[in-house]
Amino acid sequence: MQVPLPNQLLDSVPDGVFTVDAEWRVTFFNRAAEQITGIRRQEALGRRCCDVFRASICESACALKKTLATRHPVANKVVYIVNAQGERIPISISTAVLKDARGKAVGGVESFRDLRLVNELRRQAEQQDSFSDIIGRSAAMQHLFDLLPAVAESDSTVLLEGASGTGKELFARAIHQLSRRKGKKFVALNCGALPDTLLESELFGYKASAFTDARKDKPGRFALAEGGTILLDEIGDISPALQSRLLRVLQERVYEPLGGVEPVRCGVRVIGATNKSLAALVKEGKFREDLFYRVHVVRLEMPLLRERREDVPLLVDHFVARFNRLRGRDIAGLSDAALARLMGYEFPGNVRELENTIEHAFVLCRGGLIEPAHLPPHLRGEEAGIRPGLPTGVTLAAMERLFVRDALRRYKGNRAAAARELGIDASTLFRKIKALEIREGVRVVQSKREHAPRRDNRPS
Repeated sequence: MQVPLPNQLLDSVPDGVFTVDAEWRVTFFNRAAEQITGIRRQEALGRRCCDVFRASICESACALKKTLATRHPVANKVVYIVNAQGERIPISISTAVLKDARGKAVGGVESFRDLRLVNELRRQAEQQDSFSDIIGRSAAMQHLFDLLPAVAESDSTVLLEGASGTGKELFARAIHQLSRRKGKKFVALNCGALPDTLLESELFGYKASAFTDARKDKPGRFALAEGGTILLDEIGDISPALQSRLLRVLQERVYEPLGGVEPVRCGVRVIGATNKSLAALVKEGKFREDLFYRVHVVRLEMPLLRERREDVPLLVDHFVARFNRLRGRDIAGLSDAALARLMGYEFPGNVRELENTIEHAFVLCRGGLIEPAHLPPHLRGEEAGIRPGLPTGVTLAAMERLFVRDALRRYKGNRAAAARELGIDASTLFRKIKALEIREGVRVVQSKREHAPRRDNRPS
């Protein structure tokens, strides 16, 4: 039974639309469906839909079949079809029951959107908002991106300070890849994970017979990284004895393997990383001051994730795409409600915690969008760690309001400083504050002015 449809109207929409009867034969096929699939309308009409689309879910998990069986529509499910040229095309589908004028079900209707352009735009956006696999469009990250080429060009020792999970090793690898040493090895070692005896042999290697069971020479990490770069992670945990040996490497560019008698020349660039303040450790007498100045030639501070909330949606898209690729899944992304939860969370574990959160959601989410129910328990409800006052959906205005409000809060109402961090003019920030009706933070500045003494009341 063919159900009349407003063909001219449906031919003008950018989404593909088709209908099937009770026998799964195509009864309508609009112009966008022709363009996306490469199949002409005359060829599709009367054929079974699985023969037309050859989609990834046709045989086992047909969304339209599920809708007709349960009477529940499916929205924005990501699948793949094979077009007339044999190309695999990602599409987003939505399904519903097709009824006649009396309300009787006579088939199904499905609309689908070509995601190739969306994916290409997302890829271009990622290229614009990433630097050597590091993702971020916030002012703090853009500042670091601006510094990296100059830092990489030099051979100076670099210190990366930041909390756990902020991406210190990613930055170290970026410095190596941008440097003239990129053709040599990048070697990383966690200094806080090994006791002194093992750490010394790992760093400098040993000679045969240096100790029991040392039957042959073993090169250390400095030898393996010769000509390249070595990352000494958690450098603040190195003992005073090893600090003196490391100081010699940085000062004289030589070291001696355990059991060795001849110094070995060292042509390695050293990058230190720590989640502690080395300056504070120096004051406490736990880190040598002379070594501190050798390591602290160039210092880069990794921002906390809660200090660059505008990067959360970018990172979410990156991790969703990554886990889709690794696990062969078709998760479309996060719902507005789920993204709002993440935008309001403080993330003590920073980017690493966000990655683990998305991985957790992939375990629970079977397809479509990740919802709040798929997030870890501490992110599902109004619990500690989620800032109050966030919108239930993340619209553009809500995102702008969040970023502006956070910047004003961090700079205690200083509009000029907040505008610099947001990368806009102070006049633009003023207009946004007024348009978005933001009062938090602005009152701080006003209250200071109100309590300041008036110039004309000062004694002459």
